Amino acid sequence: MFKGKFGKNQNEEQKAHSLKVEELKEQLKTVLHASSDLNFRSLKKDGKRILFSFLASVIDKNAIDDFVIRTIQNHNEVEWSIENLAQILPIAQISAANQLQEISASLIEGNVYIYVEGDPCGLLANVSKTVERSLEKAETESLVYGPKIAFTESLNSNLNILRNNIKDSNLCMEDVVIGARGKAKGKIVYIKDIADEENVNTFRQRLSELKVDQIADTTVLGQLLESNSWTVFPQLMTTELPDRVTSALLKGKVAVLMDRSPATLYGPTPFFSFFETTEDVYMRWNMGFFLRMLRLTAIFLSVLLTPAYVAVVTYHYEVIPSPLLVTLGQSRSNVPFPPVFEALLLEFVIELLREAGARLPTKVGQTMGIVGGIVIGQAAVDAGFTSNILIIIIALSALGSFTSPSYIMGTAIRIIRFPIILLAGIWGGIGIMIAFCFFLIHLLKLETLGGPYLMPIFPFRWRDLRYSVFRMPLQYLSFRPETNRTNDNQNYPAQKAKEKKDVDE
Repeated sequence: MFKGKFGKNQNEEQKAHSLKVEELKEQLKTVLHASSDLNFRSLKKDGKRILFSFLASVIDKNAIDDFVIRTIQNHNEVEWSIENLAQILPIAQISAANQLQEISASLIEGNVYIYVEGDPCGLLANVSKTVERSLEKAETESLVYGPKIAFTESLNSNLNILRNNIKDSNLCMEDVVIGARGKAKGKIVYIKDIADEENVNTFRQRLSELKVDQIADTTVLGQLLESNSWTVFPQLMTTELPDRVTSALLKGKVAVLMDRSPATLYGPTPFFSFFETTEDVYMRWNMGFFLRMLRLTAIFLSVLLTPAYVAVVTYHYEVIPSPLLVTLGQSRSNVPFPPVFEALLLEFVIELLREAGARLPTKVGQTMGIVGGIVIGQAAVDAGFTSNILIIIIALSALGSFTSPSYIMGTAIRIIRFPIILLAGIWGGIGIMIAFCFFLIHLLKLETLGGPYLMPIFPFRWRDLRYSVFRMPLQYLSFRPETNRTNDNQNYPAQKAKEKKDVDE
């Protein structure tokens, strides 16, 4: 157990440390640039010295006092050697080391290095202390039904949640190190007999090819792992909800967790996956079906309502019913701006209010958003900057974009409205069709973890529509989605699920 790294390193600066305590201290000070939180503590017995090296800012001082130093002092009869110390120390994570690079990296992670003068190597004992917050509700994803627990910044806590959710020996967790300087710990998580090995290998390859100093969060990691970084559409999902990750893993997807990040990244995630929510499963199938259709319809209207208004008012008055045409004319009689400028101005004001409300404290932000929207809207109509009908259309478009369960996809939907409005103002209905065709072609070209972004529409998979576009009864969901290319493609026997549940008298 303690004989793994005693060989010489090819780099002379990373050779095994000197056998003298003072020389070891000087070398550690040099490697860590004499950091002010680098501390040393030494003990002496029968002419033999033992040195404890640690960074005070990342270790648990009580643990090093009670479990390391005091334990060694209480075992006076034990001869000081790494084998004997490894037997008496009540610490789970202990390893042997004699390379300066490994020792310095371990000290930064919260280990204490125990070196007995004269031994060929020392011991690394984990006494780290991490700042963690308690389990709370998710801030960006709210649910009415289902578990309310959310991930935290602690990698161990997040893995513990997943282990409790999926008590399966096939649940695999592979270690990865993310960032050349930050060196954040990460995990690739998947279910061995379900996930497609190609998806796992894709994550492995893209993570290994990253050459960056530090990655702050999985949302940044997702941008680096995506196939196309220029598009506005996200190709990998980030979520704070453990039950959403659990559901994705059971469908054959692969997740990546990172230390100090409260969100989990997983894929492949086609376009329609961003409009699904675990609440669709917790509710009865007909309610879930209705809400999913409502969500998709709202997103579609959110993109097209304002451009359609601009196109109709600018070029296509003939499609407006006569009674509504009179009302529309009266509403726009005092507006000096063309419809395209009027719509872009109001869309910009709505986005300004939304961003300001998100940056202010919660209570102040909500009040400012409601009051600001009412006051500015009414003032804009009274001043003749816009019409009443456009105010209603802009409000409906904003509400439609907020129905997306994914915050980042909702933001993408709001962004693409602006070029569509501009094209509608230039070419009317033809401009809308040009924009629609452009985005459709763009979506067809996108990939998510190497697979088509518009699955199961393209390529068409009729059976997979029940998992993405529609919500069907659970007894018809006995097979896992074909688009994930799962090894074990069956959730449960389909015939058993459809049998009558009545008990015969």
